[in-house]
Amino acid sequence: MKFHIQTDRLILREWRMEDAFGILKLNSNPDVIKYLHLEPMKTEEEALDNIKWVTDQYSKNKIGRWIMLKKSTNEFMGWTGLKLEDMEMNGNKYFYDVGYRILPKFWGKGYATESVIASVKYGFEEMKLNKINAAAHCKNIASCRVLQKVGFEELETFKIFNFQAYWFEYTKGEYFSKK
Repeated sequence: MKFHIQTDRLILREWRMEDAFGILKLNSNPDVIKYLHLEPMKTEEEALDNIKWVTDQYSKNKIGRWIMLKKSTNEFMGWTGLKLEDMEMNGNKYFYDVGYRILPKFWGKGYATESVIASVKYGFEEMKLNKINAAAHCKNIASCRVLQKVGFEELETFKIFNFQAYWFEYTKGEYFSKK
């Protein structure tokens, strides 16, 4: 399945095997995974397995995370996008989750916000979703700000993987009322 979405500064596209080095660099960075329940990725083989797992979602669910490239340089920045989540989270199962993970050199420049805006637009306008959810570690203030800035409402806190997280929701009605 091919995806190609452009924003002012980003190219969002499907994951490819050639992204293994970037995925390894991203998922082995302790700052990137600080608020996640993950161990640092150690090998390119793990990165290739991760790519296979995401690309399988394209076939199975018609959606999955996208690679994020800097439009002006085609440089790997991280990933973003929607995912059909089938793991139970905060009492919910089978919901569309927006997420993103970006290399630190790109933090604080609005790229996460730009990518989430594009993801939400795709979800509501192309996929015709009724709502999109997100979860963020309560201490990950920057990530929570991104979600709130885009239009997600913080509904509650819940416990996942031994930490407290915020549960966010954005509905189709809220999205189209802001357009």
